Amino acid sequence: MLKNTEERYGLLPKLLHWFIAVLIIGLIWLGWYMVDLTYYDRWYNDSLTAHKALGLLVLALALVKIVWTLVNRPPPLVATLRTFERVAAHAAHGLLYLAMLLIPVTGYLISTSAGAAVSIFNWFDVPALVVLDDASRDVAIEVHYYASYAVAVLVVIHALAALKHQFIDKDGTLRRMLW
Repeated sequence: MLKNTEERYGLLPKLLHWFIAVLIIGLIWLGWYMVDLTYYDRWYNDSLTAHKALGLLVLALALVKIVWTLVNRPPPLVATLRTFERVAAHAAHGLLYLAMLLIPVTGYLISTSAGAAVSIFNWFDVPALVVLDDASRDVAIEVHYYASYAVAVLVVIHALAALKHQFIDKDGTLRRMLW
């Protein structure tokens, strides 16, 4: 079933969730890997090109996920959650959605700050929409950097919370997002 039900997420939200999750974890790892490369390393340009393309893919998929969530509401949180767990779940999801937009947008601004387009796997280019001055580029770099670390922590917390609900609380929270 493509759509969500009152008990479970549909196929499209599941695919988007897991694909975006794998991309985000991969991008975090790739970002950490890239910072240690020198300009003369053979992977320097290829890893940067892949990072940019995959980051913009996350942005595109996040926009699809947001639109789908507005059109097809997710199932309600399980009834057994305590108030602080409900607040934490809503806050974490809101922050994850924000990160799925903020980090790729700042990465795009950094990449196109000099007016160059971003190549998407040599299939097509995403043109630069704005040219940033050095101060604005520096702000984008800082936001991208710190938001990436924050989302790494948030992803770990999100995964641990899902595992807690599945194996300790046994409330079926994780099962709703699995096949």
